[in-house]
Amino acid sequence: MAGGTAFVLDARMLAHDPGRGHPERPDRLRVLAEHLDGARGLVRLGARPATEEEIALVHTPAHIERLAATAGRPRVVLDPDTSTSPASYEAARLAAGSLLVVCEAVLAGQVTNGFALVRPPGHHAERDRAMGFCLFDNVAIAAAWLRCRGLRRVVIIDWDLHHGNGTQHLFEHDPDVLYVSTHQYPFYPGTGAAEEVGQAAGAGRTVNLPFPAGFGDGEYTRAFAEVVLPVCRQFAPDFVLVSAGFDCDHRDPLGGMEVTPAGFAAMARACVDLAAETAAGRFAAVLEGGYDLGAIVEGVDTTFAAMQGAAATPAALTGDARRAETVLARVRTAQAPYWRL
Repeated sequence: MAGGTAFVLDARMLAHDPGRGHPERPDRLRVLAEHLDGARGLVRLGARPATEEEIALVHTPAHIERLAATAGRPRVVLDPDTSTSPASYEAARLAAGSLLVVCEAVLAGQVTNGFALVRPPGHHAERDRAMGFCLFDNVAIAAAWLRCRGLRRVVIIDWDLHHGNGTQHLFEHDPDVLYVSTHQYPFYPGTGAAEEVGQAAGAGRTVNLPFPAGFGDGEYTRAFAEVVLPVCRQFAPDFVLVSAGFDCDHRDPLGGMEVTPAGFAAMARACVDLAAETAAGRFAAVLEGGYDLGAIVEGVDTTFAAMQGAAATPAALTGDARRAETVLARVRTAQAPYWRL
């Protein structure tokens, strides 16, 4: 195995323009491109657009056709938060395809793990509609693609500020894809209560940790240690996917959380350790939200450090682990029929 940590970042995704003043602006990716220009110790992979067949693993043909019809057209408003520009369809296909490129390289043994630095983000996109800045659900496409490649179980860990309603709904009946989300609650999009645990054969395969505003490193770190990792270890995934949103950073203009880079380092380290324990190290992250440019750069850096083997994580700088008890107790109760917690 060649090993190493990869990333994908393609300038064509800068051409997606959701409108003047929109938080999901091209600068989010531009600052990362500038920061990583000439970066050493990372393997840069070329992007490719996801095919319509790959996207159709989770999205309806009508949804794909609706977005394809926006190509080359001036602004098309899809919902109050989400619109397209002439190049948005290509950017969305590249966003989904970039994560598949990372997964392909990991499965081939070309690299140990990797990070797809993309826009538009994906985890709010439902099977049949775009919403919440998201056009296609990048991480869901990757999970379905991995299952088609013969992997038996895939986990998606989502630490974005917002609940990934699209990802949850796409897999809530599937016993072989575990979705775990920490998120501010109640908050957009309104889903993600602790009692939402999956349905039918997928019962217990959705684990929601709905946090009140103000939680920081201490609460997140405790939640990962006491709920996220224990559940994931019992599930024993063959591949670990992370929806890495950096809008729970204390500087983010849209969020109300207090996470610092130390908190992201702890979460990333936990995910990398999980992959090493159950998935032969197979791990891929994809950028979701995060609207403070400095926070995005620092969050991505800390995630890369964990992926490259940084053993030590900084001490928690914000929060109080004791404040998580009420939420974690609710989660334990909701998940008691399915997991030992």
